[in-house]
Amino acid sequence: MVADTTGIGGESGVNTSGSFGTIGNEPRKRNVAYKLRIGDILKAKPIVADGRFLFLELGDKKVVRVNVLANCVDKYVQEGEKKYASLTVDDASGQIRIKAFGDEIEGLKNISQGDTLQIIGNVREWNSELYLLPEIVKAVDPRWLLVRKLEIQNNKKDLPLKSNAPLRDILLDKIKTAEPNSGVDIDSLIMDIESKPDMINNEIKKLLEEGLIYEPRPGRLRYLG
Repeated sequence: MVADTTGIGGESGVNTSGSFGTIGNEPRKRNVAYKLRIGDILKAKPIVADGRFLFLELGDKKVVRVNVLANCVDKYVQEGEKKYASLTVDDASGQIRIKAFGDEIEGLKNISQGDTLQIIGNVREWNSELYLLPEIVKAVDPRWLLVRKLEIQNNKKDLPLKSNAPLRDILLDKIKTAEPNSGVDIDSLIMDIESKPDMINNEIKKLLEEGLIYEPRPGRLRYLG
């Protein structure tokens, strides 16, 4: 697997030598690897010219290369004359596939379903599907998923909810639904709900004060009603 010389927090200056470092005999163009959630990638506007994908338009950014943290939820490897491998990854905001071809599939073979991965790679489009062509794919501690979400969302001024329902109602519904599992972790709520972490924590505090939910142990919530 390729070494990452910047660590989880780096956005540029990544060492791309090795399994995923080149296309043919030409080194890949070094673009900034934007830290994004998969949902942001999927919501961005693909810019295409003469039938060729150029970049994603995301606000004032032209995104070609990304730095993503996500869980591997599916893996496919095809050996033989036409070597091909893909990983489907999910970060709770959406899913996207990582694709490798030819000898470059070796870099994906050691990845297992359930691994939490850091992926640095280039965005591509084929048949209206966005996917990632990897430079770096490596397993990391699952706790980095929450760190990344906090980092990205705290840099956003306003985050619209996926639903039109108030944040309070969304939280109550998720906590109530989790009762068969003896509750839900606050970290899981922060990962699953597209809203600022401090707003989620403030609403949780209000629900606790109102006696609608309780905390059987630190960081775990259950529904009282």
